[in-house]
Amino acid sequence: MTVLNKKQIKYLRKKAQKEKAIFQIGKLGLTEVFIQQVDEAIEKRELIKFNILQNSDEEIDQAAEQIAQAINAVIVQTVGHTAVLYRPSNKEKYQRLSEEIATIQ
Repeated sequence: MTVLNKKQIKYLRKKAQKEKAIFQIGKLGLTEVFIQQVDEAIEKRELIKFNILQNSDEEIDQAAEQIAQAINAVIVQTVGHTAVLYRPSNKEKYQRLSEEIATIQ
């Protein structure tokens, strides 16, 4: 798992502010398919945001922790029903954000 310092986390929060949630957890809760889709998306984007709908039984902190552990990501932030996850991409062509993060000390 990647370890981030406070400046890096602050930078990622700033970046996530402009992003829209691309996934939603509904009444089905966390499924293997959902985790797989998040894994595929985070490989291309490096930073993703998802939220939990009101009809879900999941708690945001628990759901974010489960997903982060499953895909080896870092929880950047959880606010209300929304969570932000970060993981550096393994493919060089998608590593724009991780290169910016590496320069922040």
